[in-house]
This record gives sequence, C-alpha cells and structure tokens, in this order.
Amino acid sequence: MTIQEIQDEIVDEFSMFDDWMQRYEYMIDLGKSLPLIDENLKKEENLIKGCQSKVWVHGEMQADKLVFTADSDAIITKGIIAILIRAFSNQHPAAIINASTDFIDEIGLKEHLSPTRANGLVSMIKQLKLYAIAYQTQLN
Repeated sequence: MTIQEIQDEIVDEFSMFDDWMQRYEYMIDLGKSLPLIDENLKKEENLIKGCQSKVWVHGEMQADKLVFTADSDAIITKGIIAILIRAFSNQHPAAIINASTDFIDEIGLKEHLSPTRANGLVSMIKQLKLYAIAYQTQLN
C-alpha cells in the first residue's frame, strides 16, 4: 500500500468514532499493538527531542524500504507514534520525504492534543522524515 492509501485508511477508521474519548481509546489500542522495540535501541540517540514523554524511534533499511520501530513511556504518545509508524514504515525513503501529513488534521488529532503533545507530534514527524532524508542521501 502507498502512504496515501494507508493514511486514507486511518482517516476512515477514525471517522467511525463519534467522540474523542473513543478515538483516544482507539489510539491507546494502536499503541498496545505496536511491535516492541529492542531494549538496546532505547538509548539517548533514539530519543525524540521536543516530546514531553519519552519516545524512542529507530529506523533502518530493509531491502529498499525504511522500517521504523518505536516505543514511548506514555500510552497516548505510544498511540500517536503507532499511527505515524503505520503510515510511514515499510516505505521508500523518497516517498516518506514527499508524503503529506494532512491526515493528522483530517482525523483532528492535533487540535485535540495539549500544546506540549502537539509539539511532540511535530517532532515525531520531523524525526521520521529526517531518517528518510539520511537514508535517501545514502541511496543517491
């Protein structure tokens, strides 16, 4: 699936819920389903700066696609990074670099987060795109 198709799927899933409490519960469930990150990757260099809670992200190339793993010490934040990983993992670096993040606004996520969590969301997206830029540079 393309990034856009995955994002459209996420938007459809969130539109099934009537209120934000249900959406938060869904995000928490997504966070619980996030594959566990190797404990060795929970180190300072993989921590995302700008997040109130601790969020570790690691990306590596597998074949010609960038695969992300992540974890967080906060359940809502873990759900947020799970959504982002679902949208961007297993994709070509160039596709990640060029991908829109409008789906975040479409599901209303940013407007329902505290300012510090919204800043953390932006930092998470930035970090995923920085991984993609780094690996794309190696491919060229």
